[in-house]
Amino acid sequence: MSGRIETVGTIETIERPSTMRHVLWASVLGTMVEWYDFLIYGTAAALVFNKLFFPSFAPTTGTLAAFGTYAVGFAARPLGGVVFGHLGDRLGRKAMLMLTMMIMGAGTLLIGCLPTYGQIGIWAPLLLIVLRFIQGFGLGGEWGGAVLMVVEHAPAGRRGLYGSLVQIGFPVGVAASTGIFIPLSALPSDDFLSWGWRIPFLLSVLLVGVGLFVRMRLTETPAFLRAQRETGVARRPALDVILHLPRVFLIAVGMKISEVAWVYVLTVFSIVYATTKLGLPRTLILDGIVVGAMLELITLPLAGWLSDRYGRKPIYLVGVVLSIATAFPVFWLLETRDPFVVVLGLALVMNVTHAIGFGIGAAWMPELFGTRVRYTGASLGCQVSAALSGGFAPIIATALLGWAGATWPVSLYLMALGLIALFAVLAAGETHADDLGR
Repeated sequence: MSGRIETVGTIETIERPSTMRHVLWASVLGTMVEWYDFLIYGTAAALVFNKLFFPSFAPTTGTLAAFGTYAVGFAARPLGGVVFGHLGDRLGRKAMLMLTMMIMGAGTLLIGCLPTYGQIGIWAPLLLIVLRFIQGFGLGGEWGGAVLMVVEHAPAGRRGLYGSLVQIGFPVGVAASTGIFIPLSALPSDDFLSWGWRIPFLLSVLLVGVGLFVRMRLTETPAFLRAQRETGVARRPALDVILHLPRVFLIAVGMKISEVAWVYVLTVFSIVYATTKLGLPRTLILDGIVVGAMLELITLPLAGWLSDRYGRKPIYLVGVVLSIATAFPVFWLLETRDPFVVVLGLALVMNVTHAIGFGIGAAWMPELFGTRVRYTGASLGCQVSAALSGGFAPIIATALLGWAGATWPVSLYLMALGLIALFAVLAAGETHADDLGR
């Protein structure tokens, strides 16, 4: 098979026609597995963990406690971003992708084997917290490596599209992690609480095995190899980002803070709200989440392609404005209790509030940082934002709902995050035409 010359930023490298396809496929598959592992916890937290690990609490308190362990994973993500970002900027992108996948897989498998509160008492929730921390630690380093592997391989002018394709791993993970609970939720309650909920966690070991096999054949990115050869690797990439690029770092955090909160309000909090306050069947909300995730398979690459054509900033701004505009209507749609309206409403809102920004962010976030600190910068920007808003969004939303007895303060909370994202995007530079080899 003959080779061809591709330009990556200003870097020329010989690529075989199958190389980009393999890099993309390996990154998407691996990211899907990682997100599946991370997200099944959220669904389980909304459905069963309050009963199995916090049974001595009142229902609302137990739900808050379950969401608290859910948030632990998000708190661990910045630490994972620092550790694996540091190693990825010094040793390369590929090795970190393998290591983070093994860490995530181990944490998920062990959650599926974990005894409940009724079996070992207080050790059950404590071990659950430890394993959730391990999950978050692994994911904190995985995302940056996966998007960099694709974006730094991608030809100039197509980084937005290729980067958005990596993000497809998220909606596939959402659909898989939510969808697998749909038939299991139909089990008799005793069976579901006894062994049914464990199946999604145990199945992870098979997915991780496939992901590792595919990722083993990846090659290092041209941008990293050039930086390693010409300028040397950064000695302290995390400190370089915090001390020398504070404005860029804060912009990166602010850009994602609305988008990441929205998706966890929709995929976690909405299950609790709709089932406990509106009396809707949990399968109806799970259906809406799955349909929304499937629609993102179209919205994500469309947003990435449009950002290559018209720039990152204008398309991202559309998503931010729509996020602010839908903060109240999303709950009005749920309150209709009409199955068609609920499913379609959840699906459409997920796509305008999450998919647009998420699709563009895979390329824009790395483009904000130079090659020597790109893994650390992109990982920290994403994971700090996820810790601040994503992990705590279901807790905050549940607490606000309990305080007010209505969803209007949740809507105001989402609008406030949207305004932060709006200011961050306006302050960010346009990067779609920049040289990624800098």
